[in-house]
Amino acid sequence: MTGIMQAVITSFVGAAAPTTIGQAFGGGFWAGQISTAGNGIADYNLVIAPVASGQNTSIKWKTSNTSTAGTSSVIDGPTNSANMNNATHPAAQFCEGLTIGGFSDWYMPAKNELEVCYYNLKPTTASNNTSFGTNTNAVPSRSSNYTSGTPAQTSATDFKTGNAEAFIAGYYWSSTEYSATYAWALFFNNGYQTTILSKTSNSRVRAVRRVAV
Repeated sequence: MTGIMQAVITSFVGAAAPTTIGQAFGGGFWAGQISTAGNGIADYNLVIAPVASGQNTSIKWKTSNTSTAGTSSVIDGPTNSANMNNATHPAAQFCEGLTIGGFSDWYMPAKNELEVCYYNLKPTTASNNTSFGTNTNAVPSRSSNYTSGTPAQTSATDFKTGNAEAFIAGYYWSSTEYSATYAWALFFNNGYQTTILSKTSNSRVRAVRRVAV
């Protein structure tokens, strides 16, 4: 096989499947797997963007507290995000405009995608809020809420509080709308999911992308 043919095949197939949460993969870091059908069968690897290039720590969901069509999905982040790729939706536009590691398909994660990031990459040792955690789009699927100790702080060293890729122990936007005024956000200290932040509030966003399993 010629070197050119080998390069073409390698480019087509892509990188080897990830095996460890937090490992470098797909332009960012492996955050786990999702099942878009909600049946526990993984169809995508979820990749979290690097802090330096894929996170914004003070940004609005929208510039006005009005409804946005096509942003209600709890799992279809790509569609939610694409429907907000304009100047009136700063957080999604930030994610959609990224090119990192040669990839330009970054987007703003939906509610259940963001929860997978928390579950696998929780930065702190704080007790979890036990009113949340059920997520049928997670792999494995979760039909019950967190316990105070599960999930524990991530085992991925770089993602622990104080280290280079750690989530801030504060609120992050998801791309899932709740109402005309509010959108879903997740508190990365203890997993609390909330709709108390108005869309025009400044909060955080961190882009993700999908790689088919």
